[in-house]
Amino acid sequence: LPSPIPWSLAQPVTPDLLVSPSSQDGDLGSECPEDRGNWTGRLDFLLSCIGYCVGLGNVWRFPYRAYTNGGGAFLVPYFIMLAICGIPIFFMELSLGQFSSLGPLAVWKISPLFKGVGMGTILIVSLVAIYYNMIIAYVLFYLFASLTSDLPWQHCGNWWNTDLCLDHHVIKAGNNTLPVNISNTVSPSEEYWRIRWNLCLCLLLSWTIVYLCILKGVKSSGKVVYFTATFPYLILMMLLIRGVTLEGAWKGIQFYLTPQFDHLLSSKVWIEAALQIFYSLGVGFGGLLTFASYNTFHQNIYRDTFIVTLGNAITSILAGFAIFSVLGYMSQELGVPVDQVAKAGPGLAFVVYPQAMTMLPLSPFWSFLFFFMLLTLGLDSQFAFMETIVTAVTDEFPYYLRPKKASFSAVICIALFLMGLILTTESGMYWLVLLDDYSAGFGLMVVVITTCLVVTRVYGKGAWPYFRACWMVLSPATMMALLVYNIVKYQPSEYGNYRFPTWAEVLGILMGVLSCLMIPMGMVVAVLQEEGTLWERVQQASRPAMDWGPSLEENRTGVYVSSLAGSQSPKPLMVHMRKYGGITSYENTAIEVDREMEEEEDDEECMI
Repeated sequence: LPSPIPWSLAQPVTPDLLVSPSSQDGDLGSECPEDRGNWTGRLDFLLSCIGYCVGLGNVWRFPYRAYTNGGGAFLVPYFIMLAICGIPIFFMELSLGQFSSLGPLAVWKISPLFKGVGMGTILIVSLVAIYYNMIIAYVLFYLFASLTSDLPWQHCGNWWNTDLCLDHHVIKAGNNTLPVNISNTVSPSEEYWRIRWNLCLCLLLSWTIVYLCILKGVKSSGKVVYFTATFPYLILMMLLIRGVTLEGAWKGIQFYLTPQFDHLLSSKVWIEAALQIFYSLGVGFGGLLTFASYNTFHQNIYRDTFIVTLGNAITSILAGFAIFSVLGYMSQELGVPVDQVAKAGPGLAFVVYPQAMTMLPLSPFWSFLFFFMLLTLGLDSQFAFMETIVTAVTDEFPYYLRPKKASFSAVICIALFLMGLILTTESGMYWLVLLDDYSAGFGLMVVVITTCLVVTRVYGKGAWPYFRACWMVLSPATMMALLVYNIVKYQPSEYGNYRFPTWAEVLGILMGVLSCLMIPMGMVVAVLQEEGTLWERVQQASRPAMDWGPSLEENRTGVYVSSLAGSQSPKPLMVHMRKYGGITSYENTAIEVDREMEEEEDDEECMI
């Protein structure tokens, strides 16, 4: 890894003689915070990143976004945006976390003036974790419902069905030769999606599973991902093979990938590609930074970055084949065009695909596999969200919370579960849509843009020219374009034919604004903690903190020797350099002072 060199420390500075903060009255044996730990296996980090990035969005967002934005032609802007926006920001987060071994809050020792960015990140992740686990609760609900001989959403005639319910089995049995108009009808799966019983228990179960998996931090979640990050690929391949062998599957695949290159002239397609990259990789949420903070200092994250980002893109494309092959079969069975059955988001996962499963032999088996795949995909991302929150806070209060990390994790899980109970009510889906639309919208983009600007302009960082060009120009410009586009093309939230009231829109906008307001609030706090004139305070707060740098002594070489506890005193500084090596701007000063002290000791001995 390149060793980042803060611009404010680039010039030689003669250190002041200070007492080590860890020593009191010369006693160096004071209590230290508990070790935060590291990954225990070689593949823990890589699989955790893969599980975090490859989530529900790969299944229910990418395929729909691809076919509505040029089909196969969409892959052109998709991979370009991956190169100029996705990969560079992904690597930036990994490098910050691995270099400092700190969470999303404490990492802003890099420039305390911008600690509000970390606060905004934690607010965003907390809101996302609330509704994301509700989606996992829905998955559990459907998973248990699949453990029957006949799927409950297979036929009409149940107590929850209405007169609008249309059973495709009846249509097929009737041997209709004319196309059926399904525009004013509702499928059994769609009406089943509207029921709400037992969701509270499913939500409780989902939070219990998450807590048990993060109980011991990365030491426990790092083992769980060996299953949850790999098993979805097995199920995805099974669904893909089954899908492409169905009658009419090619119709869906053709609909999915037929290139329409005229779409590339539309700015909307490029914006959609950037949005898909942005949210699919999970940049800005702090999960990548948190995972990397548990790496060893010399982990090869260049390699890991390309493995995860390219693997994520390939998985999205494969998921599109698995989804649209089944939708092609479904459209042929119903006798309607593919675009009438294709949906995005929860509608695809909980309405369209479950309905398609009822048309297959052994439908409960395929339904169970599909929802089990969604469960493992969702849990990996939820692990990252929770580990981000817990790590961020425990790194801020290591003496008090790190020894009680399991109890603190339980408190966080219980609090978020209670806040998520509103999502299990009759209006729960409307709250979920509101959170999905606004919790990680423009606020997240502001967080990422600010991070890029701080790291490249305030702090300075050495890396490959490709990464520097992206961090300084291409990535911030792309994110700024996304932000402007979202503001200009803003549309109120909708769920089906229901348009949200004004008060709900205001509440959603406040979610995004509040995460942005954390940045100036953090600036005010940082400036007030400094001394001098306003400009001097701003300058001091923007510089890296004295203890910024690698966490282990052997990795604090170069200018970071000065940030060691007690290193401002010449003797400890020389001891460190002799033990670990490294030439610093303080070396000459330290040698001179060391020589003077030895001469004084010799003079005193002579006098005696």
